[in-house]
Amino acid sequence: MLNNFNNILRSFLFLCCIKAILINGQPNSAPALYCPDTPTYSANSTYSSNLNALLSSLSSNVSRPNGFYNTTVGNNGSDTTYGLFLCRGDVSPGDCQNCVSTAVRDVTSEGYCPNGKIAVLWFDKCLIRYSNQSLFGRETGLTFVNREIISESQRFRSVLQNAMDELLAVVAANGNNRSGKIFATKEANYSSVDRVYAFAQCIPDLSNSSCENCLRNAVGNFPTEAVRGSRVLLPSCNVRYETYPFYNVTASPPPPPPPVSSSPPPSPPGEGGIASGVIVAIVVPIAVSILLFIFGFCWIRRTSSQEFTVVEDMTGEISTAESLQYDLNTIRAATTNFSTDNRIGEGGFGVVYKGKLPNGQEIAVKRLSGSSGQGVEEFKNEIVLIAKLQHRNLVRLLGYCLEGDEKILVYEFVPNKSLDYFLFDREKQQQLDWSRRYKIIGGIARGLLYLHEDSRLRIIHRDLKASNILLDAEMNPKISDFGMARIFGVDQSEEITNRIVGTYGYMSPEYAMHGQYSVKSDVFSFGVLLLEIISGVKNSSFYQSDGAEDLISYVWKNWRDGTPLNIMDPTFAESYSRNEVIQCIHIGLLCVQEDVSERPTMETVVLMLNSYSVTMPAPQQPAFFFRSRTEMLTKELESDQSTTKSIPLSVNEVSITEMEPR
Repeated sequence: MLNNFNNILRSFLFLCCIKAILINGQPNSAPALYCPDTPTYSANSTYSSNLNALLSSLSSNVSRPNGFYNTTVGNNGSDTTYGLFLCRGDVSPGDCQNCVSTAVRDVTSEGYCPNGKIAVLWFDKCLIRYSNQSLFGRETGLTFVNREIISESQRFRSVLQNAMDELLAVVAANGNNRSGKIFATKEANYSSVDRVYAFAQCIPDLSNSSCENCLRNAVGNFPTEAVRGSRVLLPSCNVRYETYPFYNVTASPPPPPPPVSSSPPPSPPGEGGIASGVIVAIVVPIAVSILLFIFGFCWIRRTSSQEFTVVEDMTGEISTAESLQYDLNTIRAATTNFSTDNRIGEGGFGVVYKGKLPNGQEIAVKRLSGSSGQGVEEFKNEIVLIAKLQHRNLVRLLGYCLEGDEKILVYEFVPNKSLDYFLFDREKQQQLDWSRRYKIIGGIARGLLYLHEDSRLRIIHRDLKASNILLDAEMNPKISDFGMARIFGVDQSEEITNRIVGTYGYMSPEYAMHGQYSVKSDVFSFGVLLLEIISGVKNSSFYQSDGAEDLISYVWKNWRDGTPLNIMDPTFAESYSRNEVIQCIHIGLLCVQEDVSERPTMETVVLMLNSYSVTMPAPQQPAFFFRSRTEMLTKELESDQSTTKSIPLSVNEVSITEMEPR
């Protein structure tokens, strides 16, 4: 019996060691990184020197008792570098120092952010951030979600909400503490055996109200479904919950000790049997060992199977996008009160102005008109969509303003206006030689591929056209204007709507006539745009005396007759690649085929653009639904007159905001 007892004791100690390793060992998830493609810096630039000095300063201040430090290096506009580190409130000074040192070492290395001006690197015990803009009030946040669903969802959400309310009150009450750590932990049972563990932290220097507001914004970005864990990082605070103890419990106030029970009386002598002390010595270790084994098994299984989704540039709803919000006075000052001298364009939903922020950063301000047709729903839609997207061929959203009747979007400034500004002007289109146009075609295709396949969300743009392609200083294309975009599920292929939006001349026929849209709707629009780029002629204004009333018909006629180069922009002269032009015309016709299933995906389009060895199928008849604009409009009015009061359809470059399908 003594040997058995020793074996049980060894098992007990082994399991305790496993538990200690799981709780206090290395983080069970890889570091998370936010590193947008732009802006970037070169190795010997002023920003590079400032960043090296900033990282050195962070490293030399890791011994601060509150585990927080922020600093700024430089005073030269966009080359100014802002940075900070924040250690989790429960970690020891030694762990904080090790974590920050590792983060400083890794953040600019290959695989992280070797040339990015903006970076957030989040380890389990600390984070570091740097940017060429102030970190407070402008940077967006990160959300991490463990997608494993909890079965007792209603009970779990209720317990979590109560725990967070109590936790936030404790943390906020300790705000405005420059020297101390502003954090607290909370745990609560949501079933007889399961507990939820919560953590919240604010940076020092925040007032009580600012700390509480930041934390509530962070909690508002937790997933609505009952999942096993989530973390939200905002510029000034962070919150986290898990169904296992991820923090150092001893760093928080200990729970009250359990009541002490009196020892059981000894067994009366002479009654025989095994003494109660021996029974306790045998049974208790066995029971504890079994429980610890179950706990350890479940722990290992749970932590090894966690799949955390990182949601970059989190916004959720307007009420939780505080870090993206600009006040109206700032926008007015940046644009000189929306001066006509700063007006740089006009779209279907409003006027775009150039502006400059106090830190010298140039911005594009999209001021939505009251009669634009884009209401709060579309406005929120554009914010949520663009803020979650990061790609070199997509325009970058910096923030928004929503005050009174004003709805304003703030974008990165793209200096060369939009593609249509050059493409459809007989003088300016000469600046777009074939090599530049070919580069633009490839960039648009890669941006669409990202939207359809490579981003976390499958997004249908629904209004791809030349005026929604912006050109940066190097004439690289950036897809813009996501007010009409829609999110698809990963496995969703199409959807039918009663509200058709888009621009005449670019809409696929199945969408315009029946309200059916999919990724192939964007492919159709891309095909039209591709043919416009090659010909230098706008589809909606195209007319030929030989009976072809739109660009697609004209291209198809020449392709069928063996004269595809007839459609080419004459400004190319001899400076073009014949094979590339014919290949692009071929791809354009494949994209505008009437049969939706025959159109290629954007993945295939990108492959065809990048390889001459890919065998492309012969294009089938394109969709000739553009054959008669007047006839189409009349048919729509006649067939829908009982259900539709007005159809704001235009043959000009104006977005359709509402239109009932047949």
